[in-house]
Formats: sequence, C-alpha cells, structure tokens
Amino acid sequence: MSLKVILTTFWAIFLAELGDKTQLAVLTLSAESKKPISVFLGAIIAFGIITLLGAFFGNVITKFVPEHIIEKVAAIGFIVIGILMFFEKI
Repeated sequence: MSLKVILTTFWAIFLAELGDKTQLAVLTLSAESKKPISVFLGAIIAFGIITLLGAFFGNVITKFVPEHIIEKVAAIGFIVIGILMFFEKI
C-alpha cells in the first residue's frame, strides 16, 4: 500500500467531486428526507461500490490495453462531453 497513491487519489477525487451533481444530489436528498446520516451512509456505500468497480475494471483493462491509449480515450471523452455541454441549450 502506498501512502503517496492514497493521498494523490484522495485529493484528485475530493477536488473533482466538489460541487458536482453527486454532491448536489446528496444535499437535496438530505434536505428532503431530514435524515442526513442515512443519506450520508447511502452515499458512502454507493460511492464505495462505484469506486471498487472502477479500480477493479481499471486494473483489468490495463492488462489488455496500454495505459497511453486509455488516457487518450478518456481525454477525448472529456472533450466530447465538454463540447456537448458547451452547446447544450439553457
């Protein structure tokens, strides 16, 4: 286990998730239900499972696809999403 990888991952996820739709969904669910602890636990479990799947499949995929290809595909995906969001009607 690498503390450097843990801290890098923590900060990358923490900063990326700040103010995103997941955080807004948790805020809304907490306000509607008036049960913030239950919402927190549900969100932690969901995020934990999604992260586990991402880590597992990321490890599997890198055994078949070179890392530089994965990075380029991810970059293109983010660019396409950004362009679609830019031209989305408000």
